[in-house]
Amino acid sequence: MRPTFHFHIFIFVFLAVAVHFVSSGELPTFREAPAFRNGRECQKTIWSSTENPAYNPSTIHIAMTLDATYLRGSVAGVLSILQHSSCPENIVFHFIATTHRRLELRRIITTTFPYLNFYLHHFDSNIVKGKISYSIRRALDQPLNYARIYLADLLPAGVRRIIYFDSDLIVVDDVEKLWSINLGSHVLGAPEYCHANITNYFTPKFWSNPVYAVSFRGRIPCYFNTGVMVIDLWKWREGRYRERLEYWMRIQKLYRIYELGSLPPFLLVFAGNIERVEHRWNQHGLGGDNLEGLCRDLHPGPVSLLHWSGKGKAMAEIKLEQAMSIG
Repeated sequence: MRPTFHFHIFIFVFLAVAVHFVSSGELPTFREAPAFRNGRECQKTIWSSTENPAYNPSTIHIAMTLDATYLRGSVAGVLSILQHSSCPENIVFHFIATTHRRLELRRIITTTFPYLNFYLHHFDSNIVKGKISYSIRRALDQPLNYARIYLADLLPAGVRRIIYFDSDLIVVDDVEKLWSINLGSHVLGAPEYCHANITNYFTPKFWSNPVYAVSFRGRIPCYFNTGVMVIDLWKWREGRYRERLEYWMRIQKLYRIYELGSLPPFLLVFAGNIERVEHRWNQHGLGGDNLEGLCRDLHPGPVSLLHWSGKGKAMAEIKLEQAMSIG
């Protein structure tokens, strides 16, 4: 499929629920989405966080952050997941939000998706405020951008596996295919890109210090995008991976060994030691700088997920009056 067709898919998903956008400071409102029901082949599952149930592989758990800035993207993402799922009633969404406007966000999700199985988990931004150092993109410095590090602490113990999705993507395939991948002995699965020069993600101060550089010894570190990850939370807890990531955040705070938010700690801990997922599950780079030589090529073959990981977010830039003019 060509990029223009992909973008029209996004427009359709976006307009399916958007009602209007109000003045600055107010949250957008949305039409009520239709009820999405399981196909006949689905095994109906019921999951409750209060009962600490045993692991059920038929229940798909998806985590996304939720805030006012990316609310339109979150709503469009949820709708796209439900639309393309063969068993939408088996999906449980775990939204991570800070205290700010949490009740408003819950109300919007409830009124937009009245049949949605979801939980809203509180993320205390004070946990990371002292650990964050500034990056080259201000958006990457927001505390909620680091919430993915704390999923194993925020979610109930009964959630063994989670799919983490950023709030700037659209799914155009059945998410069960991603959910069912075999992680083997790995903690994390994601599309991997070994052609990328990983040295560019760290400062000369990192590479000139043998104590830091040796962290990659014994593995071939390949870049992966943390906006789409399948994580075994039980293995994560057992391996104390939150502490491993926080270690590099403390080093960064003292010596500035990288420039890009929460991505480099993940590369330091996991690069070269993840389960490879098909590239179709993260066509990232959309919305990148539209300058010659800086646009990322699309992956060859079919695409299952479109990710606006560049600076230009379609969800934030499209105005309703512009969208309505599309014939």
